[in-house]
Amino acid sequence: MDQGIGNRQLYSVNQLAEELGVTPRAIRFYEESGLISPRRAGANRVFDRRDRARLIMILRGKRLGFSLSEIREYLDLYESDRSQIKQMQRLLDATRQRMAELEKQRQDLDQTLGELRSIARQAEEALAARLATPESTT
Repeated sequence: MDQGIGNRQLYSVNQLAEELGVTPRAIRFYEESGLISPRRAGANRVFDRRDRARLIMILRGKRLGFSLSEIREYLDLYESDRSQIKQMQRLLDATRQRMAELEKQRQDLDQTLGELRSIARQAEEALAARLATPESTT
């Protein structure tokens, strides 16, 4: 990490990628999507602490299953509402909705696992019965 102008912490795309455990290509994708806007120093991208913080929020949002448009909306609210009331309301709504989606997925997975266990048990029993009964040879 390099010291920038006025002691502002600056990062290259590679430094930021390494620190956050993503590829430089992923960072460029988020830039192309308009989620982050690093400055340029010649041909190089230069990221500051604000860019780093936004990228951390983007990665967290993706990990939690939010779409890029949902993440963009959240980040835009942060920029437009310094009181952060709208942002917190939107975050609360989105979080509750995502939890409901995940609970539904959990129920679906539990049902699917139950069905698969039943099929496996039936197959095991059928196989055991066939192995226990010698086939008649005529």
